[in-house]
Amino acid sequence: MAIKFCCFPTDPLGDVETWSESVDKVLSCKAGQIAFREFLKSEYSEENILFWLDCEEYKKIKTVPEMISSANRIYSEFVQTEAPRQINIDCSTRESITNNISKPTLTSFDTAQKHIYSLLARDCYPRFLKSDIYQGLLRRNDSR
Repeated sequence: MAIKFCCFPTDPLGDVETWSESVDKVLSCKAGQIAFREFLKSEYSEENILFWLDCEEYKKIKTVPEMISSANRIYSEFVQTEAPRQINIDCSTRESITNNISKPTLTSFDTAQKHIYSLLARDCYPRFLKSDIYQGLLRRNDSR
C-alpha cells in the first residue's frame, strides 16, 4: 500500500527511523500520523488515532462556543454508545463524559484520551513497527 506524502514542503520521511524510538515520535510528526493512521485503518481501528488527534486539537480551543461545538462533535462521533467511530473505553469513563457533556471543559476527554493513548502505545504501536507500511517506508528511506 503506497502512502502519498505529496503535500509536504520538505521530505516528510527524513525522520522515519526515529519513529521506532516511541509512539510519541510517530504522533508528533504529520507523516508519522498519516502512516500510523493507514496502518490502523488496515486493522479497523482508525478511530483510535482520530479520537486522540481530535482531543489534541480540542485542548487548544480558546472560546466556549467552539469548545461546546467540538465537545459535542467528539462525543457523538467517538464516545456515545453506537457512535459511528465508537472508541473502546470503560463504562465509567463513557458515563462520566456523557454526564458532563452539557458543560464541557478542556479536560472533558482527558481520561478517555489517556486510555486510547495507552492502547495505541501498548497494542498498536508494536504491530505498526512490524507492519509492511512502516517497513516499506524504512526501506524506501534507506534506498535514498
